[in-house]
Amino acid sequence: MTDDHDAEGNEYEEPERTTFDHDPIGHSHVWAGMSVGELADQYGHAGIGAAGVHEAVDIYTEMLADDDCTVFMSLAGAMVPTGMRQIVADLIRDGHVDALITTGANLTHDAIEAIGGKHHHGDHEHPDLDEREFDEQLRDEQVDRIYNVYLPQEYFSLLESHLRDNVFPPLAEQDSVGIAELCAELGKANAERNEAEGIEEDAGIAAAAYENDVPIYCPAVQDSVFGLQAWMYSQISDLTLDALADMTPLTDLAYDADTAGCLLVGGGVPKNFTLQTMLVTPGAYDYGVQITMDSSSTGGLSGATLDEARSWGKLTKEARNVTVLGDATVHLPLIVAAARERLGK
Repeated sequence: MTDDHDAEGNEYEEPERTTFDHDPIGHSHVWAGMSVGELADQYGHAGIGAAGVHEAVDIYTEMLADDDCTVFMSLAGAMVPTGMRQIVADLIRDGHVDALITTGANLTHDAIEAIGGKHHHGDHEHPDLDEREFDEQLRDEQVDRIYNVYLPQEYFSLLESHLRDNVFPPLAEQDSVGIAELCAELGKANAERNEAEGIEEDAGIAAAAYENDVPIYCPAVQDSVFGLQAWMYSQISDLTLDALADMTPLTDLAYDADTAGCLLVGGGVPKNFTLQTMLVTPGAYDYGVQITMDSSSTGGLSGATLDEARSWGKLTKEARNVTVLGDATVHLPLIVAAARERLGK
C-alpha cells in the first residue's frame, strides 16, 4: 500500500478500530545523571514490563496523593533480610502506610536487625562444592542461607532472649491478646532496646509502626521463628494469642475508608488477607499495585491478577490497578522512589 491506496489502486479507508490506541511507541531514552522519576517516565514510552512499571508509578503516586485514601500494604517474601527494611519503615514514618500486613518471618528478621544482628553478603561461588555440599558446609558453620543472603545462627539466640525478656512477659499478664497487639509490643521493645544500646542500625519496621500508631497484622504468625518462640513461651506461661481479634479493627479500617488503595509486595497469606477484607465492607479498593514473581498461568494465589480480584468485588469496577511481574527487590525501590519524586517528598 502506497499513497493511501492498496495494491490494486483502490483508495484506502482505515477500518474502525475500537481497541487500538493511536499512541505510538516512543522508545525510551536514558542519559547520564537522569533521576529515577525520569527513568520511570521513559518507561512509559516502551512496552511489555516497562509499561507496567510506568503504570504502577502512576497509580501509586495517585494513591499517595489522595489525602482521603487509606493505604494497605502487604509484604510477603524475604523482603527484610534482602534489604527492603528501610524503605518500608520510611513509608510508615512518612504517613504512606495506614496498615501493614506481613509475615512473621519479616518481623523476625526486622527484630534481629533492630537489636544488633545483621544479615550478610557472602561468597556464593564455590567451584569445588556442589549446591548441596555448600549448604551442608553452611550447616556445619551454623550459618542460615536465604538465597544469596547469610545469617549467623547466634542472632536467633539474641532474638529469643529479646522476646522472652522484653516482648512476651507483659502480654502473658492478659487473658488473651490479638496478633496486632503482639506486633505492637514487639515494635515497642525493638525501639526501646535499639535506643538503649545505641545500635547503629535503624529500629525498623515494627518500631516505626508502633511509634506512628500504624497497626501490623500478621495472619500467619505461627509460620515463623517469631511465632514458634511465642508458642514455646506459651508452654511455660499464660500467653494466649487470639487469631480472630484482629479481624474487627482491620475490617473497621476498610469500612471507614473514603477511598482505599493497596500495595501488594509478593503474594501468599498477606496478599489474600489484605484483599479479602473488602468482602465484608460496602466498598472496595480504588487503587491497586501488585509486585509478584508468579505468573497467573500457575493458577496460584500469588500470581492471580488484580483484574481477577475485581470479579470478587475486592476492587471497584473503576479501580486503577496493575500487576508488575518481577523481583520486588528491584521494582519496589524504583516504584517508591519515582512516586516520592513526583510528590516531591
